[in-house]
Amino acid sequence: MTSHAFRFGTVGGFAATGEAWTGLARRAEELGYSTLLIPDTLNTLSPFTAAAAVAAVTSRLRVGTYVAAAPYRTPAVVAREVSTLQALSGGRFELGIGAGRPGAEQEAAALGVRFGTPSERVERVEETLDAVKDVPVLIAAASTRLLRLAAERADTVALGLPATATEDDLAAKLDELYELAGDRFNRLEINTNLAAVGDELPGWLSQQLGADPREIVARGGYGIMTGSADQIADTLRSRRDRLGISYVSISAQFMEKFAPVVERLAGT
Repeated sequence: MTSHAFRFGTVGGFAATGEAWTGLARRAEELGYSTLLIPDTLNTLSPFTAAAAVAAVTSRLRVGTYVAAAPYRTPAVVAREVSTLQALSGGRFELGIGAGRPGAEQEAAALGVRFGTPSERVERVEETLDAVKDVPVLIAAASTRLLRLAAERADTVALGLPATATEDDLAAKLDELYELAGDRFNRLEINTNLAAVGDELPGWLSQQLGADPREIVARGGYGIMTGSADQIADTLRSRRDRLGISYVSISAQFMEKFAPVVERLAGT
């Protein structure tokens, strides 16, 4: 289904000190991750500033927003941030953008910006893409309108489905994207984000996901992977063969545990 080689990102958005943050970036590069991805929330580091710090202490690691909420900034502000980061990183910045995750309306209010209706937020994403030049773009999409925009404009499509979704749920969403993208579909890189990996899962994960991780695994939720590194690698190969998913990201809290899978698959 896809000719894209595997690549892997790790999602990190907080560190107690600048040294800890740059240390995380260096370690991600050492472990073979392609990207360090930074969320856009009020509980995490400011993504564009944090991205600049990552670029300054690495040489191969790419850095991106995952994902910038379009309502938080005007298109001109985003374009300025992107052009600066592309220059300072030597072209290693990737813009991830979306219309705003659930709960983002409260954060927009705290920032003093208007969140807008779903339609207006998608329009803001499109206006931002018009303003940004010469940068790889990832669009987080689940709704038909965002999938249509991603089909037309994105380099990478991040499927905005919860960790509880099954591979059949992913397939249904990709079927929709295929219909919307037509001949462009095979050019799209498909991303999914893993919430956790490993047979021993931390207790805090239940609160984060709003469900018992063991139940998610039992129901076939794609977002938690268990088993050995070889077993996980086999599952990811199968997903790529069936669904075309070649770009996989995972929380930095599981970066070390997932590293053996990265070692086996990255670039293959």
